[in-house]
Amino acid sequence: MTLATPPRRRLSPEASREASLDAARALLVEQGPQAVTLKAVAARVGRTHANLLHHFGSADGLQKALIARMAGGIVGTIREAVVRSREVQDPAEVVELVFDAFGSNGAGALASWMILNGNEDALDPILTAIHDLVEELAAEHDDGVPIHDETLQLVLMALGDALLGAPMARALGLPRDRARQIARAMLLKDRGA
Repeated sequence: MTLATPPRRRLSPEASREASLDAARALLVEQGPQAVTLKAVAARVGRTHANLLHHFGSADGLQKALIARMAGGIVGTIREAVVRSREVQDPAEVVELVFDAFGSNGAGALASWMILNGNEDALDPILTAIHDLVEELAAEHDDGVPIHDETLQLVLMALGDALLGAPMARALGLPRDRARQIARAMLLKDRGA
């Protein structure tokens, strides 16, 4: 007796693309950036390799689309947190969101993986999204806070923490969240708090 392959359900091109990006995101978080391949994503969503090639052109295209999607979501969430942090005069929520975006949510690992594999423009979607957010926030609320400097410090610390934070903290005998504490303290100091 032969088992029949369940019929693939028909998806619109946009729904197929979105399902593929959802699957790529899940693979990124579960297994790391090396798992975000056309073959693995196609298998996860029940599509063909050719279908993903049609939508993304290549594995690099898939990864770039994923990072662009992640950047959009991250920036929207961070924007809201920045507004709240200004009200309470504490950047703790912003620090947590940025560190989580690059760490547990996988943006730092994916960006690093893409760069190491020769995809030089891998960070463009993230850099553009961050730039646009910083310019918008600076224009809306000029309170003398060096938002460009703060953003540079915070993003570099979060990226470094995502890549080396756990082993470095262990090697130095520090708590795992020490980099987050330092980032918050630096931002508070910049604000004169």
